[in-house]
Amino acid sequence: MNLHAMLQKRAVAGKPLRIGLIGAGKFGAMYLAQVPNTPGVHLVGIADLSPAGARANLERIGWKPGAYDAPSFDAALAQGRTFVTEDWEALVAHPDVEIIVEATGNPSAAVAHALGAFRHGKHVVMVTVEADAMCGPLLAQRAAQAGVVYSLAYGDQPAIICDLVDWARAAGFTVVAAGRGHKWLPHFSQSTPDTVWNHWGLTAEQARIGGLNPKMFNSFLDGSKPAIESTAVCNATGLTPAPWGLAFPPASIDDLPFVMRPREEGGHLHHKGQVEVVSSLEADGRVVPYDIRMGVWVVFEGDTEYVRRCFTEYGVRTDPSGRYATMYKRWHLIGLEVGISVASVGLRREPTGCATGFRADVVAAAKRDLKPGEILDGEGGYTVYGKLFPAEASLALGGLPLGLAHGVRLLNPVAAGQPVRWADVAYDAGDAAVRFRREMEQTFAPAAQIAA
Repeated sequence: MNLHAMLQKRAVAGKPLRIGLIGAGKFGAMYLAQVPNTPGVHLVGIADLSPAGARANLERIGWKPGAYDAPSFDAALAQGRTFVTEDWEALVAHPDVEIIVEATGNPSAAVAHALGAFRHGKHVVMVTVEADAMCGPLLAQRAAQAGVVYSLAYGDQPAIICDLVDWARAAGFTVVAAGRGHKWLPHFSQSTPDTVWNHWGLTAEQARIGGLNPKMFNSFLDGSKPAIESTAVCNATGLTPAPWGLAFPPASIDDLPFVMRPREEGGHLHHKGQVEVVSSLEADGRVVPYDIRMGVWVVFEGDTEYVRRCFTEYGVRTDPSGRYATMYKRWHLIGLEVGISVASVGLRREPTGCATGFRADVVAAAKRDLKPGEILDGEGGYTVYGKLFPAEASLALGGLPLGLAHGVRLLNPVAAGQPVRWADVAYDAGDAAVRFRREMEQTFAPAAQIAA
């Protein structure tokens, strides 16, 4: 609870945390907007495939031109400015950069960036949660071997869920379930970039004016992003999915203790210690009042009669038995909160969420009947969506990770709603991201199978 004071001390001492950012798009820009207001931090460099686009974002969010026109990394360090480049390798190799914030949104590229940072002794804050869902356990292992910290990004929902789970456990509670909210109806899993705005509640013109990316927004709507984020939460906290993945039961915040309890006690959970996502829509499309669509929650258990009496005395919302209670954050601020991870990693050497095992996986599933010869277009597209699996089930199936279901040709027909397997696609076995993912499967397969 003293990160700000620690940052102020670094600022007074003239020893700021030295940061490099890879990817200055939407999420990166939100972090950049907070950097000038954060003491004890120096953003040394930004690496982006479009330096001109990065500079345009810096101008748009209010940075003064003189702050980001340093001619080199060394000049940026000497003058307290920022150098913008397209050379991510030079950024991670610079000896004075301590922490890399990876915010490209490209899972294969993010894996390469993280591994490059580890080789050069840099800590990594992984904004690209798709990369963590695909390879997080092995990335965490490689970071530990390199003596650096690998962390999920605070502000994004997985890290905030991890924070709530840790709070509950550190306070002595048993965590029954945790997760996020979502606007969900079953047919949303077939949504495409052509249909996303009607489901989302915007017109195509409003989306165009706002510069919104339909494929990115569709990845949230069709359930892919909730599956990705739930995978990261499971692998970091030890929570596990139900055998069928996510059920998206509707629930208001007040109803979370009712809904997120075991089925034999009147709830929806397959087991205690489960990850789940609750919908802000009833099955008939009615809006759930006092929803948690944009937030996160944890349901925990009062193990004794005394603790349950305390819940009552302090007005805690519980289920009828008084046993199950909830804590939540109704909103999250995404990139505006990434500085919490930067400070935690840089000052305490503590991640804000990090994989500790391979417990869950997100597998590509067909949005419609797919035919041999079709090219899969990945997260948020027209062909596949992400489905949450227990890790052992994904391994037994030979499921194709959603993060690698882009630009690959289908060899076998796959019926709508069915998972896509490695054997169903013509993948490049020599691709670096493919090799790293396959290594993770081999490395963690025994633990995943034992955990089942």
